[in-house]
Amino acid sequence: MIGFARPWLLVLLLLLPWWWWRRRHQDAVAAVVSDTSPFVAATRGRWRLLIPPLLRSLTLVAFLTAAAGPFRPGDRLVVSANGIAIVIAIDVSTSMMAEDLGSSSRIEVAKTEAIAFVRGRNADRIGLVTFAGEALTQVPVTLDYPALIEGIRAVDIGALEDGTAIGSGLAIAVARLRKVPGASKVVVLLTDGVNNRGLIDPRTAAETAAAFGIKVYTVGIGSQGEARVPTRRDATGGYHYENMPVEIDEALLKDIAQRTGGHYFRARDSKALAVIFHEVDQLARAPVDAVRYTRQQERTLPFLAAGLLLLAVELIVSTKAVVRVP
Repeated sequence: MIGFARPWLLVLLLLLPWWWWRRRHQDAVAAVVSDTSPFVAATRGRWRLLIPPLLRSLTLVAFLTAAAGPFRPGDRLVVSANGIAIVIAIDVSTSMMAEDLGSSSRIEVAKTEAIAFVRGRNADRIGLVTFAGEALTQVPVTLDYPALIEGIRAVDIGALEDGTAIGSGLAIAVARLRKVPGASKVVVLLTDGVNNRGLIDPRTAAETAAAFGIKVYTVGIGSQGEARVPTRRDATGGYHYENMPVEIDEALLKDIAQRTGGHYFRARDSKALAVIFHEVDQLARAPVDAVRYTRQQERTLPFLAAGLLLLAVELIVSTKAVVRVP
């Protein structure tokens, strides 16, 4: 099956029958004779004169078809597989810029491990939520992993009002998963602070998650003791860093995980985050139908090549094989 990007151009093909009709009737009668037998031998090969205009017509058909933008539509494939529905909720408060997980900041390590996790999926529906003083859905639950990876890469500090609204982030994640089909649903919530903003109590959000059968895996990101944390901006837009005590409300994060049947983890380095995502990967999966689409394929080049070939043949025939003398 072939579709056309500009099908209205094909209407011009209707001019071809008119052109042949006009060509047939445009020659005026040069002379009237009573006996045509002397001209029979001379006109026996007259059919050859039709070759150049026929080739010219086919050339025009090929070029107009190419100009109309032919393409083969993509296929819709339904693939049955076992998967889970996941929302990754990432804290994007200013403290996530702390550099205590090796050579990278907390937010960069979280993004790197989240992308690595997504790349290992094939049938899991995954979404992305970010939260600071407020919460926002960055990517709805989807099977479009390239779009999800781009969404994770685009996560940045400062896009949301500063603060740590754990309850709001969890509530938005639960809302994204609530109507997703399937029995296995999980929220992976990564934070490095203490709930201090938002109108939704984190424990209330956890109870809501439990009511919908959603497990919450909470992750406290940050080393023990002190960390190099940005405290204020300077006139150039950069940050001033100071060594500050690491404050993570582990009691709250453990309570959220316990209420929903999940687990709490403490990620003091990037390896710990990789282990956490690996454990999520081991969860029981439910059958899902994954709908995938193949890309549409352009078919302009074959028609363009055919038109050029026919044009070349028509020029050769007109100059070498058929010479029309007025």
